[in-house]
Amino acid sequence: MRTNLTTLCYIEREDCYLMLHRIKKEHDMNRDKWIGVGGHVEEGESPEECLLREVYEETGLTLTSWRARGIVTFVSDTWETEYMFLYTAEGFSGELRDCAEGTLEWVEKKNVDKLPVWEGDRIFFRLLEEGRGFFDLKLRYEGDLLAEAVLDGQRLR
Repeated sequence: MRTNLTTLCYIEREDCYLMLHRIKKEHDMNRDKWIGVGGHVEEGESPEECLLREVYEETGLTLTSWRARGIVTFVSDTWETEYMFLYTAEGFSGELRDCAEGTLEWVEKKNVDKLPVWEGDRIFFRLLEEGRGFFDLKLRYEGDLLAEAVLDGQRLR
């Protein structure tokens, strides 16, 4: 059974993030966007177990070192509320393989802002780059537009 709990991981290597350009699935709310790797937590699975499974399924990599960075709540007028556990990872083993959901590419962190990403993702990229401790971020969308962002109880917009 699928839940509305998800994981997302940005694997880091040499000042780059492993990014997934979502171009292969026909009906994909992330179509044409660049995101990290992850997916839905399955029944009986912890977020950490989901993280490890999804990263392996989508990339062929086995994580050996990772860190929980925050919880992001997505609220929308067009899709169900989603609760995402955000991770970064620096240690991994294995060989990168093709992904059924899109194209995987190492992107320099300084260039991520130039890619088509969700507007709210830009907020948590900034938090990651600032080295902020564990955070709670709520992003409310109206259609594809970010209408509200609340970080640790403080409204950003």
